[in-house]
Amino acid sequence: ENASFMPWLVATALLHSLAVTEQRGAFRAWTALLALIGFALSLLGTFLVRSGVLVSVHAFATDPERGYFILAFLSLVVGCALLLFALRGHVLRDSASFEPYSRETLLLVNNVLLVVTSASVLLGTLFPIAADFLQIGKYSVGPPYFDRVFVALTSALLVLIGMAPVTRWKRDTLRRRARPYLLWLALSALLTALWLQGIRVPGGGVLDEPMLIAGIGFASWILIASLG
Repeated sequence: ENASFMPWLVATALLHSLAVTEQRGAFRAWTALLALIGFALSLLGTFLVRSGVLVSVHAFATDPERGYFILAFLSLVVGCALLLFALRGHVLRDSASFEPYSRETLLLVNNVLLVVTSASVLLGTLFPIAADFLQIGKYSVGPPYFDRVFVALTSALLVLIGMAPVTRWKRDTLRRRARPYLLWLALSALLTALWLQGIRVPGGGVLDEPMLIAGIGFASWILIASLG
């Protein structure tokens, strides 16, 4: 799953970055770099599932020798692409400027969070392989690592999902948006409370699932912000 999840995260960032490039003429070099990274991660996913380096029900490799060919192809394509970007990336100059608080800024933070999330998945996937290759020891990265990382990163991402679409392009002020944000936050809390009232706990106890409550809260926030 990680092999396909990493390029999906970067592709999501790419779609948001493309929107800024089309609307405002900004993030041109960043958009090109995201496209490069997404393609590189797709090739890396092919290497992981076809080379036999991973032991998984989703990994298959009848001939481990093909892994060397895929790795060489990956290195050649990505290396040439990065070299070309380093040499010609300066041509992709932005034609628009924006203030620190604007839709462009929020979408840029959105992009960074998605890329960092993808990098955390990449680290958790490759660390056991690298440790085994370097003979450091046998390690296994399990759900606790991904749960801790994803809760922090995606929580910030979900907040931005509600804020970015209603923020003006180029220039906006937090003071102008503070009142709507606080109103949406209050309505989200009310809607979350109503949803929780409809959840039946066996034995009539109190719901004690922080992740479930947080998920309902963020869903309420996004719904209210979208309607607002």
